[in-house]
Amino acid sequence: SGLPIEGLQIGSGPVKNLVVATHHGNEYGATEVAKAFAASMAEHPIPGQSVYIVPVLNVSGFDRRDRWERGSAGQSFDPNRDYPGPCGTEGPFRLKSTAALARFVEAEGIVTAATLHTKHPAVVYPWGFGAADLSTHYDGLFRSLAEAATVESGYRTGNSTELIYAADGTFEDYAFWQHGIWAMLFEIGSTHSPSAEQVAEQNRVNVSGLRRMLEQAPRERAERHAFESQCQYSVFNVDLHDE
Repeated sequence: SGLPIEGLQIGSGPVKNLVVATHHGNEYGATEVAKAFAASMAEHPIPGQSVYIVPVLNVSGFDRRDRWERGSAGQSFDPNRDYPGPCGTEGPFRLKSTAALARFVEAEGIVTAATLHTKHPAVVYPWGFGAADLSTHYDGLFRSLAEAATVESGYRTGNSTELIYAADGTFEDYAFWQHGIWAMLFEIGSTHSPSAEQVAEQNRVNVSGLRRMLEQAPRERAERHAFESQCQYSVFNVDLHDE
């Protein structure tokens, strides 16, 4: 659409981490959490880290309160199905936004990333597609990061496919598979249309958790991040966001 995607850099440390919200334009509660996190971080940056915060990735969808993003030819696509993955994808990179984010994480050497979504309260990690074996070499570390992120919220934690649903082409699987980035997905709150009171509560229980997760995350990317199992293309992907 030609609209800029804006972000903030807070801190100037050598370890570079990322928080990006609103792949889906109707999930504006995630944007509010990202903004609240940025305000908190600006007051107290994490020593040794540069934290990049993108409050809205899907700008045109956000402006329309629409989950989808329109491509250059006017078609609508789901941005969080638009990344390459070991078990396939609906894309990849039909959207300029997802391609721009992929270039950014590669150029900046992002180590840990959190993407913010709404409606099914949980913090989850790879793998998130259909596979015979969903484990990584770092499930214990992923679990500890998820537990650190949910002290205040009490959200469920676990593998993305097992806890939510299988989906090809997500940012989390792409970032871990391609780069060894410790990529976590936050499903915040229980609605796509939170009230002011619900937004305040989402901010309260997630801002501290995001900071704690980044503080405890490794300072280097994962070494063993290749996908080593078998894809199961017969898995039926149920998108609970449209319920």
